[in-house]
Amino acid sequence: MKWFRRRNRDTPTPSGPYDVRDAPDDGVSRLDLGSVRIPVEPGTELRVELSPDHTEVRAVHLQTGLGQCTVSAYAASPAGGLWPEVCSDLLDLPPSMESARAERGEWGREIVGERDGMVIRFIGIDGPGWMVRGVAVTKPSSAAKIAAALRDIMRATIVVRGNDDLPDRTPLPITLPDEMARHL
Repeated sequence: MKWFRRRNRDTPTPSGPYDVRDAPDDGVSRLDLGSVRIPVEPGTELRVELSPDHTEVRAVHLQTGLGQCTVSAYAASPAGGLWPEVCSDLLDLPPSMESARAERGEWGREIVGERDGMVIRFIGIDGPGWMVRGVAVTKPSSAAKIAAALRDIMRATIVVRGNDDLPDRTPLPITLPDEMARHL
């Protein structure tokens, strides 16, 4: 994606996503959604998904020319290990997918499924007391490109867990910047 400079082989690759306590001061511009701070390429359309009663934000989707990417964070045990459980659930073919398979990715298993002629990729990473999950949805012809774009987004994401005692798998709250909230 455009906001990342390509690195030469002698330059280490960033090791994100980052816990807010370990976030680098790297100059990357990120959209602050409360529990996650994600890089957004200029020209990306943001789509806000609200709860049925319109009282809370469920997700913010990044709509690009390749397809749609979504990054969300969830409460997890400080010891980690939530993503492997979620992978197993996704491989059990939730009603929203027609097929699902595991592939090896940068952080371990990624789940790739299909629904209505679209490819859906799930990437998850366990952090200290949280799990961050990225989802990309696209046409089969763009599947490899959007997977790379989602990995770039995840690599630069910062997770803000907060101190609330929450059960595993509880979505961490998403808050919109004031300017975005006013447009709703």
